[in-house]
Amino acid sequence: MIKSGLFCLAMLLTASQSMAQDDGGDLQAAVQNPISSLISLPFKFTFDNGAPNGKANVLSINPVIPVTVGNWNLINRLIIPLYDAPGGIAGLPGNPGVGDPSVPGRTTGLGDINYTLFFSPTEPVGGWILGAGPSITAPTATDDRLGSGKWSGGFSAVALAQPSWGTFGGLVRHLWSFAGDSNRGKVNQTLIEPFLNYNLNNGWYLITDMVITYDWEGTSGNKLLLPVGGGIGKITKWGEQPVNIRAEAYYNVERPASAPEWSVGFTVQFLFPK
Repeated sequence: MIKSGLFCLAMLLTASQSMAQDDGGDLQAAVQNPISSLISLPFKFTFDNGAPNGKANVLSINPVIPVTVGNWNLINRLIIPLYDAPGGIAGLPGNPGVGDPSVPGRTTGLGDINYTLFFSPTEPVGGWILGAGPSITAPTATDDRLGSGKWSGGFSAVALAQPSWGTFGGLVRHLWSFAGDSNRGKVNQTLIEPFLNYNLNNGWYLITDMVITYDWEGTSGNKLLLPVGGGIGKITKWGEQPVNIRAEAYYNVERPASAPEWSVGFTVQFLFPK
């Protein structure tokens, strides 16, 4: 599956070369800014490998809809995960299925949906692009093993800079559970996402975008998930449609016992410049 995915990605990038017009530095900068005023629709496919209970496949649909009000951008971001997993999702707080031999077999369906609203000044502050706002996760999972069973809320913040060579910065989010199934574990999780893009020629770029999680309610040795890795991407056009395509691989140097050892991801992001 991974080899065929890499082949398909290479074919897409090669075919799109002849269709690409001007990738545009402004578009590239907007794509690399998670709180830009660019409307986008990313589809991220992730293949997890090396977990004790088997492989997991995830399709994450993450629409971004910005609204400008005066001197502020209001960035609406959704994370809508679709899972095909054995037993449960590693790293998901309150999930009962991971590593539990009494819950055998694979399960497929919708996970918990997260919504974040970033308030971001339209102009940089001291050379930094800043944003912060509330974040909430709803217990929308179609199977107990694919969600926490809890309503969770908290905050998220992001800061980044964009020198001539690319983009660097980070995002942080913390969620606490406040309602839901009383028989499920509490959610008390921090997410830290440092990211770096280095721009190459003709719309190509190198990227590292590590999603680090820490479960404060986890048992000893099962709190931290720390991936290391990176990948490559390209901003191009399919006909008249601007598209951002990227491929990444990460190895979990620190992980809960039930988490995968490594993962490979492919993203196709449709861009809608204003």
